[in-house]
Amino acid sequence: MIVDIFIPCYVDQFYPGTALNMVKVLEKLSCGVNYNTEQTCCGRPAFEDGYWDHCKEVGEKLIKEFQDERYIVCPGAACVATVKTQYPSLFHNSALHNECKLVQKHMYELSDFLVNVLNVSDIGASYEAKAVFLDACPAIHELGIKEAPRHLLSNIRGLEMIELNNSLPCCGMGGGLDRRNEALSVQMADEFLTAVKNAGATVIISTDYQCLMHLDAVIKKQNEPLKAVHIADVLASGWE
Repeated sequence: MIVDIFIPCYVDQFYPGTALNMVKVLEKLSCGVNYNTEQTCCGRPAFEDGYWDHCKEVGEKLIKEFQDERYIVCPGAACVATVKTQYPSLFHNSALHNECKLVQKHMYELSDFLVNVLNVSDIGASYEAKAVFLDACPAIHELGIKEAPRHLLSNIRGLEMIELNNSLPCCGMGGGLDRRNEALSVQMADEFLTAVKNAGATVIISTDYQCLMHLDAVIKKQNEPLKAVHIADVLASGWE
């Protein structure tokens, strides 16, 4: 199977190793990987801030770049959610209506693709840590992704997953809150990190680096003994 990959702009700029680890995982599972170097962004930041015309302009470029009817795998739940749940309002009955539907049909977040398309349970990874899984808001609320990443993580040797007893709604990054109300955004991150420490975990794993990037900034500023890690990096560990 040959798949296309869409790399979120923030992963491309700040966490390219995570993109390479996703490729490493896909290739181990016998997927050929096609990467269009002209790709840029899904437009989510513009959409969240109300600049729908700007989001649509970026979205047109994305849609035109992925018309090969191959699966499109992305290590960012927020980007996938933008294409699947926000693009319909932008491209309904437009000149790209059918092309947009084609991209929506084929685009998957990484863990969702591995579990529900490739039927993967265990790729032989090992990662020594006590960790919690953070459900990125776009993943769980817009895409309904909850069990797939947990299923993959449950089969990683040396990894002990801890479910938080209290249900915290968000890390503080969602919906551009970090740009609109920094104090509240940091407060929500603090509450989440406190719950992680109280649970005895040292690592936070998620399907989206937007959340992890926000938490990592607070972790570093406050010198917390915690680590924020993308699921692709965990899945690519221990089987070199």
